[in-house]
Amino acid sequence: MRVTQGMLSNNLLRNVTNNSTQMNKYMDQLYTGKKISKPSDDPMVAMKGVSYRSELSRMEQFERNTSEANSRLDNTDAAIDQANNALQRLRELAVKASNGTNSSDEYQSIVEEAKQLEEHLVDIANTNVKGKYIFNGTNSDTPPVSIDDNGAVTSNFTDDDVQIEVSSGINVKTNMNGSTVFGEDGELFHAVGQFIDNLEAEENIEDSISDLETSINGVLDSRAEIGARMNRLELVENRLADQKIVTTETLSANEDVDFAETITNLMTQESLHRAALSAGSRIIQPSLVDFLR
Repeated sequence: MRVTQGMLSNNLLRNVTNNSTQMNKYMDQLYTGKKISKPSDDPMVAMKGVSYRSELSRMEQFERNTSEANSRLDNTDAAIDQANNALQRLRELAVKASNGTNSSDEYQSIVEEAKQLEEHLVDIANTNVKGKYIFNGTNSDTPPVSIDDNGAVTSNFTDDDVQIEVSSGINVKTNMNGSTVFGEDGELFHAVGQFIDNLEAEENIEDSISDLETSINGVLDSRAEIGARMNRLELVENRLADQKIVTTETLSANEDVDFAETITNLMTQESLHRAALSAGSRIIQPSLVDFLR
């Protein structure tokens, strides 16, 4: 086969162009830190990247969900702790009132403090966080407990569960049923109200001590349940964090360039480019134009 000058020139230009394309590719990789700049560069890498990013996005949503769940559980735990403190104080007042050594002024102050603690417990049962009543289940727009003009406390708790998905297929109950904390029919408020009635009648105060202790035990059981859920949520958070690290590392291995390898490839292409230009300048014959200068 006859090799013409035109063939030599065309081959040289084609090879130099291909070499320049490769150098440009490695330069882009160094600038962006990514193996590809568009899906057509490597469809498999691009497809895996979409999958890994989707998984990361899902995990970030779960992290937001766990944060919301933690907020609700923390507020519920704080409210139950306040309820326990109020009941403990009421029990102390009951013990103090039952010893029969109080003056009339001291006795009256016990009655007034008990009434204030009763109102405080109603406020706790109606705890509102971000516009939602946390002890009224899914009916969170309505306060579950009220006091009428005569001072009587009535409760109407909705015991539906409020659950949040914190991981694939894992839902955590983020509310505590009001009837669990304050009694099915508001027994806690009934015990407190009866204690106040007994104080005003100055009789059967010892009976109220037992009733208050029963309410205290119910509140403590509720707090223990909240603590168990918070521990479980912490385990889920730790697992999500580990999964996110692994997925991020996998995404990086799929898309990020090996800088040492890329720099080496770029230097190799630069050397080949110079060698090709140098060889081409010797192979291409002088043209008629060169002789007309």
